[in-house]
Amino acid sequence: MTEPVDAERLCARLVLRSKTGRGGLWLAALGLWAFLPCLLSGVAAAVGAERGDIHLHLKWNQLEVTSVAEALAALRDNGVVLAGVIGTPPELAQRLREADPARVFDWYGPYSGARDWSRWYFDEDLPQRARAAIASGDYQGIGELHLIGGFAPRWDTPVIKALLALSARYRVPMLVHVEFSRADYLIGLCAQEPQARLLLAHGGAPMPPRELRRALDACPNLWWELSARDPWRYVSSPITDEAGALRPEWRQLILNYSERLMLGSDPVWPVDQLDRWDEPDTGWEHLSRFWEAHEAWLWQIPERVARAIRLDNARRYFDHRSVDLGG
Repeated sequence: MTEPVDAERLCARLVLRSKTGRGGLWLAALGLWAFLPCLLSGVAAAVGAERGDIHLHLKWNQLEVTSVAEALAALRDNGVVLAGVIGTPPELAQRLREADPARVFDWYGPYSGARDWSRWYFDEDLPQRARAAIASGDYQGIGELHLIGGFAPRWDTPVIKALLALSARYRVPMLVHVEFSRADYLIGLCAQEPQARLLLAHGGAPMPPRELRRALDACPNLWWELSARDPWRYVSSPITDEAGALRPEWRQLILNYSERLMLGSDPVWPVDQLDRWDEPDTGWEHLSRFWEAHEAWLWQIPERVARAIRLDNARRYFDHRSVDLGG
């Protein structure tokens, strides 16, 4: 007999494939009974579900294989009605927003090349560029900003302080990729400017749940998202077990802080060697794969909570799509 978790994982895949028009062969092979676990478990709610994907990239080496039209089609096919896009270089994101402004908003990502993630905090002109980008109305947030253990400077350095102040004064979201095993650095970053609107990328991986809980408790201004927490990335700190069930400590964390949690796909591929010079990034071709991974655990929590995480929280967080910097 099939284990319940495995049946539900299959169900989540069937649900998403049916939505993207690729479930016909599966259903023919497995029979109508394959959808029975979905109907009983509530995963069927994912059929036709609208989603918020607040962590997307559009990079120079992705446009080699994925056009703007194809990227927008991928969003539509996966039910993404609210999409936050980071361009590398930053102006690339504007191509998606200009093509579908009702669906897409842009983060102002300060990177132009593969190595900028480790030196942006020494760029003294960045705060002024970020302010100008937000003032233009073309960007609704700042990020993704990498702060990696062993590379990141203190949170009270001039560039970081200026960006935090910009976020606090004008209520601009900042997407921060803080990668430490303990929460101390993240808590210090939050405390540096308690009114800054910080969004933690990837749930702070590889930070363990107990440390993430400590940060969320200490930082009322901190929200979090779980992009790239799937079977292919951050495999040393998974949120699910081998059968696909949410690990108990992650399930409890998600339920306790669900009102500040959002989702994203972070569509980069291959995942083990980013921004290769000799191979384009085909991440957009795998968007369904990443959302299937989310749906495989969303069924395990109450539907009301899953619905909030899937879209409602993102709509609430990004409730104002323009910022007035006149003051």
